[in-house]
Amino acid sequence: MTPDDEEIVTAEIVDDGGALAVIEEPAPRPLVDAHTVLFPGEEIPTTDTPGVTYSERDLHVSEETAEAIKKAREEESPPRRTAMRLFEAWCAQEGRVAKPCTTATYTEYGRHLMRKQLKVTTINNYMSLIMTSMPPGKRPDKSIFKSLMVQYRKKNKRALRRKEAFPITLAYLMPMLAKADAADRPIAWRDSAMMAFGYQFLGRSVEDVDFDIEDLTILDDRVIVWLAEDKTHDDEQTIVLHDRTDLRLVFRLRRWLGYLQQQGITSGPLFREVKRSGKVASSETRAKTATKRGDYLRPQTVNERVKLWFKAAGLVTDGRPVSSHSLRAGGATDLGMNNATEEELEDAGRWRRGSRMPRIYVRAAKDANRNRFAKVPIYDPDAQEPSA
Repeated sequence: MTPDDEEIVTAEIVDDGGALAVIEEPAPRPLVDAHTVLFPGEEIPTTDTPGVTYSERDLHVSEETAEAIKKAREEESPPRRTAMRLFEAWCAQEGRVAKPCTTATYTEYGRHLMRKQLKVTTINNYMSLIMTSMPPGKRPDKSIFKSLMVQYRKKNKRALRRKEAFPITLAYLMPMLAKADAADRPIAWRDSAMMAFGYQFLGRSVEDVDFDIEDLTILDDRVIVWLAEDKTHDDEQTIVLHDRTDLRLVFRLRRWLGYLQQQGITSGPLFREVKRSGKVASSETRAKTATKRGDYLRPQTVNERVKLWFKAAGLVTDGRPVSSHSLRAGGATDLGMNNATEEELEDAGRWRRGSRMPRIYVRAAKDANRNRFAKVPIYDPDAQEPSA
């Protein structure tokens, strides 16, 4: 083998004088983009890949902003925390990165939920919560998952079934309120105000428990509600709830707020936890049991209390489950059954124009009361049989 045939293993650069020239490698560029956020003390990540170089001024946020971000992450909704907890556990088992996840990981997890034969709405909800939990600018592509869902819907018809909440109409709500009034305790005063408000406001439970006392203006014949935003509206709204002689919303809210005032509470969360002693619980005095919501009542508590008073009133359903959402469904059903227009329904529940949700409640109620065979006479064995 000649020298020319030898494999070149290494190569060096030599200057004209025969000396080795030292070639300095360029400093690695920062591995950042316009969406990178660095907390105080964090260094800029780097990579050999060429790109735009940002200074620390472009990337760091202040201590105050960092604390606000941390707090916002800690106060994520329970459904989102649950979805991410399950997703992270699955990723750990599969040896995948959960956050930020790749498109392949996102798609594979969607298939994992499909293999469990979950309902379409459940899968879509979980995958949406996971998607919105990813850092801005680093979300996976959901198009492949969506195409798989189309096939899943076609092959799993039972997965399309939805079990709507049983609507607590006035016929059901009034016995529940009467039972709470008979109890005549602070927690019952809170619950009766909460249920009457939930029915007439047509609110989602998370909206009901997020109100502050300052958000309500209570007059003798109406309650004016200021709503900063909701699921379908980003802008503020002012909703007027006119009082009724049956619900007595003004009385129930004033009774509860009067009790809070006796406890020295005139601002902050509207609906709060009440201890067995009848005193209003405070997150400051119950550090061991306080939740991330502080003095704000949990949406799950509304769910539990609605079920409790429904059962206490001796009521039964047609098989559909009772939940806090039953109050919203009940208000929508009563409106629809009493000839409210589509626009009035949408406005009352703050649904988007053309939403099918309010019509679902109304259609179910009308269908349940419609007897298509009512015009057919009951069979009488003594009547003359038809001739052959």
